[in-house]
Amino acid sequence: MGSIPRYRQQTGPAVLSAGFRPFFLFAAIWAFFVVPASIASLAGVAQLPSAFVPNVWHAHEMAFGYGGAVVAGFLLTAIPNWTGQLPLQGGPLAALVIFWLCGRLAVLFSSAIGVVPAAILDLAFPAVFLAVVAREIAVGRNWRNLPMVGALALLFIGNALTHADVLGLVSTVDIGNRLGVATLLMLVSLIGGRIVPSFTRNWLVKLDPNVATPAPFDLVDRTALAAAVVALLAWAVGPETPPTAWLALFAGGALAARLARWRGEKTVAEPLLWVLHLGYGWLSFGLLLLGLNGLAPLLPPTSALHALTVGALGTMTLGVMTRASLGHTGRTLTAGRRTTAIYLMVTLAVLLRLFAPLFGAHYVIGLSLAAVAWCGAFGSFALFYFRPLTQPRLGAEGAPPI
Repeated sequence: MGSIPRYRQQTGPAVLSAGFRPFFLFAAIWAFFVVPASIASLAGVAQLPSAFVPNVWHAHEMAFGYGGAVVAGFLLTAIPNWTGQLPLQGGPLAALVIFWLCGRLAVLFSSAIGVVPAAILDLAFPAVFLAVVAREIAVGRNWRNLPMVGALALLFIGNALTHADVLGLVSTVDIGNRLGVATLLMLVSLIGGRIVPSFTRNWLVKLDPNVATPAPFDLVDRTALAAAVVALLAWAVGPETPPTAWLALFAGGALAARLARWRGEKTVAEPLLWVLHLGYGWLSFGLLLLGLNGLAPLLPPTSALHALTVGALGTMTLGVMTRASLGHTGRTLTAGRRTTAIYLMVTLAVLLRLFAPLFGAHYVIGLSLAAVAWCGAFGSFALFYFRPLTQPRLGAEGAPPI
């Protein structure tokens, strides 16, 4: 997503001029809504009008609702750079957004409309989006990025397995949600492994052409990527087995070794960069914690899960969303105070969520504080990035950092 793709002349709303605009905005709004709604439902304060039980709805909507929107926003902006094709804009983009919105509302109100219509409406978006991406990659003969099609297929399968359980066909809700999370984490491993060292290298060279830059892609990177894919798939299928624990330990260590080669210590002056290193670090730490806890269960299983979800997925996606929203709307690629505050709030959310089980009788307080920090991060993104995402791209004059 480093360069700006070619765009058609757009006469409609600016928010429909590029895929990242509506999908990043709606993703943040949905993340802001899902967490407090889930907590309120679990606490008995409110009742969700969904056929999904609260914890299943929470996991499903974060993986396939929020995660699906972020993946769509990223790929619809990145694929034109990869293939040279014109981006999806205007009416076709609006139709895709409507598919996503209908899916969210259908799952939320599935008790009212029925589980069969809810499944059809929800699965429509990933099916159509998979077809769109496959076509773009095939037309552009961009075979290097075929793994993106595979990842979207896994997201569709995971979502379908969740609905199959709710429909009463099979007991696959847990594996479906885990497969969704595992696929998103694989994308963080793969795409993060491209953009983090690349953006870091460009920034370091701009400061000092003679500075040591991140190590080039080699056997260490290939080993780490393969280990992460195998460990995450093993976790999706058999989360509480010794082989999965050992695979997670190896993958976490390999990813840590990979991250250590990217010169992250040199990026502390630019939050847009260190947040990406931090997000990748949470992926490594989460897998290490998953492995350690699988061998010696000293912490609740949710600790590793939230290091991977709130930590790796929350931090990395916010880092990508803010960077892309700045660069692709003509703003300076640097984080101002508001954007830095977003990163600090999501980091606080991770720490509070990890330590909440240690609060003992005050667990609910710790959980609520984590939710407040999470909502602060995503609510701030929706608030501060609303104008950049909904207004035309700036000219050469730019704008102050957000």
